[in-house]
Amino acid sequence: MTISLTERQKSWWTLGLLWLLLLLLASLRPLAVPDEGRYGEIGRWMLQSGDWLTPRLNGIPFFHKPPYLHWLEAVSLATFGVNEIALRLVPALHVGLMLVALYLGARAIGGEQLARRASVMLGTSLSFLLGGQYVNHDMLVASWIGVAIWCFAFAFMAGAKPSPALSRLGFVACALGMLSKGLIGIALPGLVILIWLVWTRQLKKMLYLPWLSGLALFAAIALPWFAVAWQKYPQLLDYMFVNQHFKRFTASTYNNPQPWWFYLVALALLLFPWLFFAFALLRRPSAERPVGAPPVAREWTALCWIWAASIVVFFSIPNSKLIGYVLPAVPPLALLAALGWQGAMAQRRNEARVFAGLCLINVGIALAIVTLVAQVTRSGRAQDIAAVLACAARPSDTVYVSGAYPYDLPFYAQTAKPMVVLEDWPLLRQQAGDGWQRELFEGADFDAQAAQLLQPLDVLPAAGQTAGHWFVMRSGSDVVLDGTGWKLFYQGAGWQLYKSTGGSAAKGPETAQQIGLPGCNQQRGKEGQ
Repeated sequence: MTISLTERQKSWWTLGLLWLLLLLLASLRPLAVPDEGRYGEIGRWMLQSGDWLTPRLNGIPFFHKPPYLHWLEAVSLATFGVNEIALRLVPALHVGLMLVALYLGARAIGGEQLARRASVMLGTSLSFLLGGQYVNHDMLVASWIGVAIWCFAFAFMAGAKPSPALSRLGFVACALGMLSKGLIGIALPGLVILIWLVWTRQLKKMLYLPWLSGLALFAAIALPWFAVAWQKYPQLLDYMFVNQHFKRFTASTYNNPQPWWFYLVALALLLFPWLFFAFALLRRPSAERPVGAPPVAREWTALCWIWAASIVVFFSIPNSKLIGYVLPAVPPLALLAALGWQGAMAQRRNEARVFAGLCLINVGIALAIVTLVAQVTRSGRAQDIAAVLACAARPSDTVYVSGAYPYDLPFYAQTAKPMVVLEDWPLLRQQAGDGWQRELFEGADFDAQAAQLLQPLDVLPAAGQTAGHWFVMRSGSDVVLDGTGWKLFYQGAGWQLYKSTGGSAAKGPETAQQIGLPGCNQQRGKEGQ
């Protein structure tokens, strides 16, 4: 029996298959450090500790961003177990939301064929296949920024007055964007829509937005956590908004300084090769519609260009630049690329084959990256150390680290206690840059008890004389262990694991239940990654 699908059904099947492909690729690589190790462990610790108010890295408050990502990670880990796929399901669901929003928006603007092509362009791009599985805040806020812009744009295009229902959805999306990564969840949709309204002479419609109900919805979703956390940590708002927002935007001392053109190259990679078809539209007179392209109102093409340009210019201003910041610009460029493709390629005989071939090339590039990354990054990760520690340590044991921070070790070993980090902390407070040391000692300023996890190096000899202690350090570290009671237990690809030799072990037989952390069984099969 032959099953005939409608064009709309074909589109939804296509979107679903692209998302399943993303999940398949996400299962092929270990955690990337530092980001995925950091955010994965914050989610795991939130679940283990039961403290859903305070995100914590190694038991120390971590207030760089609001907790939306960490809440979802903890829920996913509770549902699907402590593993990489459970973590990556959170950004994957949000990039799926981005894909569906693009499809629905493009379908309303230019019809089914345009919407499917734009969705496939986004869904076969590295921004979707790789960025959509990367565990950090960027994809979450990018998705909600996009949803907010789509909702407000369609609300304003609904008639002489904005659609109340779509407007309220826009306010909800802004609230979730703020919970995802702070003020940019409001600022960027507002910036894009404001410029677009001025450009298209619709600014007066703003007077008719459902401001009272919209702001009430926004406040009900976005503000409770900030209010409760601020009561417990009075310095929170200054740290998050002044230090982590405004200073990062204006200062030149943070990591990853890049030239002004950085995001143009980033977009070319994230949306390769489709981006070039978007720019092909610029070569045509504004009044000329490409042959074969659907009729699209000028307001919508203006929105797409303003949307993409605003995001790129905004994030090009700071000296510090990361590739994930520009993800909110990808959906409008995918729609413009679909328009450009239909104008340049739709009338060619081999158009379908060329399109399919480019899709396969992109999928092949993504597959190559995720299969090679484990070996390339092996020495930087502590996964092999975690596999050994998880099967040799007791839950009550204490792990000391120094010289570097093994972000992925607690997640893979599923340690029950925070690690004790040994450094010259007074000196680091004066000299440390924008790295893991600053993450820890700035977080420790919020919690005096958690600050006890940051100890000086001179406690290392005494710790080596006590049973139940482990020490992890980067290979090649200048920490001297001679005569301190530490014995090398395992040499990893990039890290070393030592066990204390002094003192006496806990009394009683060493049963299988007494030795081993929850990560032991899971890590046995991953040691070779």
